[in-house]
Amino acid sequence: MSAVRTSISPSLSHTVGSRSAEGPKVRPANPPVLPAPRRAAENPETFAGLSPQKPPRHFRRGPPNLQIRAPDGDAKDRRQDEAQRRAEAAGEARWEDDAQGSRVSWRGTGTEPEQGPQLPPRKAEAAPRPSPQALRMRNSPASQNERQKAVVAAFRHAWAGYRKFAWGHDELKPVSKSFSEWFGLGLTLIDALDTMWILGLKKEFEEARKWVSQKLLFQKNVDVNLFESTIRILGGLLSAFHLSGDVLFLEKAEDFGNRLMPAFQTPSKIPYSDVNIGTGVAHPPRWTSDSTVAEVTSIQLEFRELSRLTGVKKFQEAVEEVTRRVHSLRGKKDGLVPMFINTNSGLFTHLGVFTLGARADSYYEYLLKQWIQGGKKETQLLEDYLEAVEGIRKHLLHRSEPGKLTFVGELAHGRFSAKMDHLVCFLPGTLALGAHHGLPADHMELAQALMDTCYQMNRQMETGLSPEIVHFNLHPQKSHKDVQVKAADRHNLLRPETVESLFYLYRLTGHRKYQDWGWEILRSFNASPRAATLPSAMSRTPAIPSPGTRWRASSWGRRSSTCICSSPTTQTCSAWTLTCSTRRLTPCPSGPPPRAGRLPSARCPGDS
Repeated sequence: MSAVRTSISPSLSHTVGSRSAEGPKVRPANPPVLPAPRRAAENPETFAGLSPQKPPRHFRRGPPNLQIRAPDGDAKDRRQDEAQRRAEAAGEARWEDDAQGSRVSWRGTGTEPEQGPQLPPRKAEAAPRPSPQALRMRNSPASQNERQKAVVAAFRHAWAGYRKFAWGHDELKPVSKSFSEWFGLGLTLIDALDTMWILGLKKEFEEARKWVSQKLLFQKNVDVNLFESTIRILGGLLSAFHLSGDVLFLEKAEDFGNRLMPAFQTPSKIPYSDVNIGTGVAHPPRWTSDSTVAEVTSIQLEFRELSRLTGVKKFQEAVEEVTRRVHSLRGKKDGLVPMFINTNSGLFTHLGVFTLGARADSYYEYLLKQWIQGGKKETQLLEDYLEAVEGIRKHLLHRSEPGKLTFVGELAHGRFSAKMDHLVCFLPGTLALGAHHGLPADHMELAQALMDTCYQMNRQMETGLSPEIVHFNLHPQKSHKDVQVKAADRHNLLRPETVESLFYLYRLTGHRKYQDWGWEILRSFNASPRAATLPSAMSRTPAIPSPGTRWRASSWGRRSSTCICSSPTTQTCSAWTLTCSTRRLTPCPSGPPPRAGRLPSARCPGDS
């Protein structure tokens, strides 16, 4: 699964499967390491009966609106409940169909012989099927222990609020019991598809699938952020396809991927941050011609996988060109990269500032993930990753006082700052993953030291929840703890980085303490104040928090939490690659499963 770059002309009339302009089928630059799923006959319900979309109103790029009126109460609730009963009835019938038919069974599709590792033809006729790991999930479902049941209950609690007050909208606003739109594409619903499948919530999954089939339409005049929409919408659809084998999700993913391609039509081949999926017009942010480095280097996994599944090479080509250009740029410091890159010149800007937090974090993680994703054959990616780890050790790694906690700070024009974003807690899991795949053993030692620090960032708060940013004490003082928090940073955005890294450390070392730490964090979230029956972001963390105003399904790390609470050999949790803050899933490279599982992680740049 790899990628390169091609410019295309925006095509508003493009529909899924119309690839006549692509030319003959070719293999990707690096052969895929898994057999590609094959196409199935379309589900007759997939596109039947869709009503024409109303002329959409334009949405400005930016944070979610502060207030949108909640859906009408009782009448809509009754209609929604009735719709759910009809969906559940239809869903039960669908999931019970014979696995050899064209419909999707709950645990996966049929068991035809697997195909060789090649791209499918552009108009493949055979049925797409989930990966072998998904088939094993169907054949050997695991019973849930008490902790896993608690995770499922927490998800149900959150999902009920989204379904009642924000169904089909981007984000729930739990305090006002309303919703907000960012792109108007059902971000939360798409984010949650793979989670519901893994948790075994087939009724909820079927209802969400029906919405995707009938309501998720991309021909609308709306600007989307390339990075955010890639990790949430494209990644969410791809992981739902991998788990369920349902061609609907792959068709939607390809349609959406085509609509993102105009973002790559820049003088430098470094993509613009925003693209209108209806008009095909792409542009940088209104206030700058720069993109953040993490944004343009944290879309590769999804685009590479889209090429592998569809046989259309342009997705792969576009993002691999970005990777090559960033690799050769000046302005790095021992593998560390600046935070911004100009889409006109293709050069780094704001030189001399280096962080593993917002705007740069997932650049490092996607280096390792792409190397694993491509079968460990792309040595340039590995070299860049190893150089960056050494740069972190040399310039950013320090210990706090009095507890000697190992942490990763920041460097600005040669001056060190003891500031560490919660986002940096992706790093323990990434380092552990690299060591698991044969990189130096001292990477695992560093991973464990940083994991202790990320846990203390939660434990030393009265609520048991980490603030968004901490500052570490560098000088021994009796009255000072290791972790200091400024007033502006005393909030928790329900980020999953720490929990995901705990998952890696538990699965790859077998040490029970990591499982217990993850359980502690989940209990802290459950013990925090909730708005009515809904979860929310915490506005304060060192003291008693009050509910915040937003909630995203992806923010709670349910996938990782479920796997932390399982046994180390649970197949469901050991067969997938997690990518980005939304915890997307793609199959891992083929080969015998390792002793303690194999699950790459990933982090994304400072989503607010």
